[in-house]
Amino acid sequence: MDRRTLIKLTGAAAAVAPFARFSPAWAQALSPLSAAARDAWIYGLPLIENARTRKEVMDGGTAPNALLHMRGFTTPKNQFVTTPNNDTLYSRSWLNLSDGPVRVTLPKTGTRYLSVAFMDMYTNNFAVIGTRTTGGDGGTFTIVGPEQATDDRLAIRSPTPWVWMLIRLLADGEGDLPAANRLLDGFRVEGPRAAAPKRTYATRDAPWDAYFSSVQALIVENPPRATDDRLFDAVAPLGLGARGGFDARRFSPAQAREIEAGIAAAKVMMRSARRQGALVDGWIYPKANLGDFGQDYFYRAQVALGGLAALPRVEAMYMRPLGPDGRIPFDSAQSWVLSLPANGMPPVDSFWSLTMYQARPDGQFFFFDNPINRYAIGDRTPGLRRSADGGLDIWMTRTDPGPARRANWLPTPPSGDFGVVFRAYLPKAELLDGQYHLPSLRPMRS
Repeated sequence: MDRRTLIKLTGAAAAVAPFARFSPAWAQALSPLSAAARDAWIYGLPLIENARTRKEVMDGGTAPNALLHMRGFTTPKNQFVTTPNNDTLYSRSWLNLSDGPVRVTLPKTGTRYLSVAFMDMYTNNFAVIGTRTTGGDGGTFTIVGPEQATDDRLAIRSPTPWVWMLIRLLADGEGDLPAANRLLDGFRVEGPRAAAPKRTYATRDAPWDAYFSSVQALIVENPPRATDDRLFDAVAPLGLGARGGFDARRFSPAQAREIEAGIAAAKVMMRSARRQGALVDGWIYPKANLGDFGQDYFYRAQVALGGLAALPRVEAMYMRPLGPDGRIPFDSAQSWVLSLPANGMPPVDSFWSLTMYQARPDGQFFFFDNPINRYAIGDRTPGLRRSADGGLDIWMTRTDPGPARRANWLPTPPSGDFGVVFRAYLPKAELLDGQYHLPSLRPMRS
């Protein structure tokens, strides 16, 4: 019995579209071809987003299996991915394991927070090394491809031949950058001289034929797991397959319009904030499968669009508040305050921060220029003023909130919408299991 037959027998609902449970109305209204296009567009979005970030690194002159360090904090001038943090230095490498294993060496980082995430081409974190898992003593680790033989019993095996390695190293402000950069100099990536991809892949806004042709090529380049076979059964009208099969030339103009209708439905679905996790006191908490999504293709796509390269919850928790209208973006014309009580500070084993972003129409979030060049406030921000009872108020407003509040001011965009992300690195059990909740954002009063 081959793997496809086995999975069909063990999945009684193999013919049901994977996303039908999210929207029965759409599932009934769309034709089979439109529904297939909707599901395939969502499935392929993480591949498309990863291909874009890979191309940016390669176009910048960094070859596969080589490290690219960011020596300073992320600002509006050097951000490379949606919802970056302003707490850590980023280093990245795209590993090509097709011609052999790659060795990654970490320096001794002691108690300074470090995570080195290894993500497959589908944006799943298949391993995270660093402070939480391997400690601060450094070491050398071998990464092998999905079908490579190895004698190293401790080797880390990637599900796909292409891997995005993303390093986050904590730096305590500008004065700490020299010490942090000396540590970055101790990271090493050693592996075969590997080639960059020869073709250019479409972006998420490309015409349907270019988009799905690129998704098909990326699937062939990075074969999916057997557990995705039900998805390929469901999108059979489109022809997308684990071994190839999509051919845009076989669709008539009328069928092309059906495909475009399916993609339009997918983009509407992607704007649903309430499907991203539990909502408590106005904050969306990440789902348990954040960063290693399994067959939750819809959540995987939402994270790829709004928080690409998110870590698993045990490493970091990301909370977003919903605005008054039930959407993630807030209108920056209104000012807000987050009040953390003295006995209710976020329970973490590393650090926490609240980061401000300007919302873009495509659903992504980036830093913007502001008068004090402040993009986040956290437990390490110098000069914060506590209230009389020891609590901490964070004031979010376009303009200077005045002398009494200025120290705790987190500027919002001068126009348009904003979004904030509360990050908790190495969250303690009471945050992971839901005992601790952030207080609601409140409208700011003068």
